Amino acid sequence: MQYKDNQGSVPPRASDPGWAHGIMVNGGRQKIKCKYCNKVMLGGGISRLKQHLAGERGNVAPCEEVPEEVKLQIQQHLGFKVLEKLKRQKGLTSSKDSASYLQYREEGQMENGLRSQKTFSESGTRRRRGKDVIDGISNRAKKHKKRSFATATTIAAQPMHQTFASQEVIDQADLAVARFMYESGVPFTAANSCFYQQMADAIAAVGPGYKMPSYHSLRGKLLKKTVQNVEEYSEELRKSWEATGCSVMADRCMDKTGHSVINFYVYCPKGTLFLKSADASDISEGPDALLDIFDGVVQEVGPKNIVNFITDASASCKAARKLLMEKYKTFFCNTCWAHGIDLMLEEIGKMNEVREVLEKAKKITQFIYNSAWLLNLMRKKTGGRDIVQLATTRFASIFLTLQNIVVFKNQLHQIFTSAAWVQSASSKQGAGLEVAEIIVDQVFWSMCDQTLDVTKPILSVFHLMDCDEKPSVGYVYDAMEKAKKSVILAFNNKESDYLPYLKIIDHIWQEELHSPLLAAAYYLNPSIFYNPSFSANKVIHKGLLDCIETLEPKLTAQVMITSNIKFYNEALGDFGRPVALHCRESLAPATWWSLYAADYPDLQRLAVRILGQSCSIIQFKRSVFKCIYSEKRNRLEQQRLTDLVFVHHNLQLQQRRSEASKTIYTRGTLDPISLEDTDASMGDWVYDLGIIGNDDLSWMDVTMPGERTSSNHRVQSTDDCNDGTDDIGSDDGRGMDTNDDL
Repeated sequence: MQYKDNQGSVPPRASDPGWAHGIMVNGGRQKIKCKYCNKVMLGGGISRLKQHLAGERGNVAPCEEVPEEVKLQIQQHLGFKVLEKLKRQKGLTSSKDSASYLQYREEGQMENGLRSQKTFSESGTRRRRGKDVIDGISNRAKKHKKRSFATATTIAAQPMHQTFASQEVIDQADLAVARFMYESGVPFTAANSCFYQQMADAIAAVGPGYKMPSYHSLRGKLLKKTVQNVEEYSEELRKSWEATGCSVMADRCMDKTGHSVINFYVYCPKGTLFLKSADASDISEGPDALLDIFDGVVQEVGPKNIVNFITDASASCKAARKLLMEKYKTFFCNTCWAHGIDLMLEEIGKMNEVREVLEKAKKITQFIYNSAWLLNLMRKKTGGRDIVQLATTRFASIFLTLQNIVVFKNQLHQIFTSAAWVQSASSKQGAGLEVAEIIVDQVFWSMCDQTLDVTKPILSVFHLMDCDEKPSVGYVYDAMEKAKKSVILAFNNKESDYLPYLKIIDHIWQEELHSPLLAAAYYLNPSIFYNPSFSANKVIHKGLLDCIETLEPKLTAQVMITSNIKFYNEALGDFGRPVALHCRESLAPATWWSLYAADYPDLQRLAVRILGQSCSIIQFKRSVFKCIYSEKRNRLEQQRLTDLVFVHHNLQLQQRRSEASKTIYTRGTLDPISLEDTDASMGDWVYDLGIIGNDDLSWMDVTMPGERTSSNHRVQSTDDCNDGTDDIGSDDGRGMDTNDDL
């Protein structure tokens, strides 16, 4: 036995998996000690131990130290034992009876639509459970306990160890999942969902014979339960809005049918909520119609709760924002910073020298991504990394891709000067000759470096917008100032060289992005304010005063805030505590204020509300459910689809927040050659129908990072790649050769 220890704690010929987790005391089978909590079971043998590990109450107290995966495994094992025993005792051999048993487990144990498992003991003893199965009655199933959505998700997310599954069984399961995906047309990106593996684990916990939810259940009671769970999550966020304030984000998008939809999100430090969608297809470019929609959202959220209202930079949105501020005068309206940064990059991309660099870079990516053997060779040389990098906006994606091209300059040079390339048919094509000339052109690489000297600092500000760890509003003003200084230094302070770029940056900064809210957040951020390099000019002080007057309507409170600001300036009182000094850099600014400004409640409330905001519309997956507005439906069907959109967006938002703490980024799993994954605005950097590859390889031969190349599909023959490099078809399962020095 693999679990046998040196003391012979496992009985000879023991096959029960429970022995892996217990130790016989004095060599007796009836006296067993739990390996996790050291509790000794007197009597009952291995069965009593398994009840202890599974959390069954009645005969023994549950183990508090057992790992969750062990607990689930024992629960699953006990479930199978019960079914087998009932079949032997009661003759439950028909599929109908088995289905009744499984339905009992589903209804009694899988709650909130997530099918999280519970122990069999909660229905009483095994004898009582058997009676419930036979009669089709479960008292426990009739008394559903409300459990939070987060708890259910955590339980379902626990890994299930495939202890007894052979490779053949696993392969068959993979094929079953694949057939479902292919037949039903589910996008492959669905496999990136956090709930994908959780679903598999929950089904595995039930065991063979599990009956999947029906069409009517999915669109009926299960949808209703999930909506209720999400609404509970929504209420938790709403309760914090009054204390921390919130930012309303209006994300306007258009689908392929021309329907315009505005998705409204509400951000606060505790999380982001998808509020609603509005059909904007029939709205004219005038601001009045948009103002009515925006006003309705403000009333739903509460004007006193809102600190920042964010939209895109379109003329109609800017006009509607202005009217909204004039109406309420209690919050700020601003352009999304991510959109503003993208505007900067777009204008820089229009400059003649930069446009020429981008055109040549695009030819490189188009040529490589339209040839299977070149794409495989590139991925091998780069250690499985792609050149094309997808971001949340088009021009961020373009300049990040240019940055990758420069990073992999040597690898590209090796590819396009190798014997394999010279001998290939692609090298004789006009497009191939042009790309090879670009790769060896030193002027091209020099211009790439100059372009990146300007765009890298701007991209660093963009990355700040895309970070979920801390609210970005307290950092962007400082980040933008540093970015401008970096551009100046890149050109050795030569004004004639850097001034054209700086004019673009300053113009968009002044016209689109500057806000009193950003200036005040810059002043109130302790990690920046107490830095020796900090300098507060007239613009910063004026922004702080504007925020005080706008966000705090009471004159007495305004006076108190302005009189207390000196304690912050001079780091007096709690601001000067050693721990406060130590935590200036490590704590989020709003958290720092909530801890060390208790003696100045009015100032504290203002700082927390300002520093707890976002200044960018967080980009999420555009939903397939935008079809809700594409055709007329009856009221009941419309409500169901509205619920579906509400659940869809908020489940994504919940998971985005939980993954942020684990630094997990789905973006790393995207494949730029997939139409499904690629942002439509970046398609021209990947696809070019004018390029016709001469290799005999298809998309099935392309090795993705992390995939193993099939032995039946050698990507390129050894003869074709015999240029001093290894065969690209040979890999160690990571899409690259094990001998490569990366």
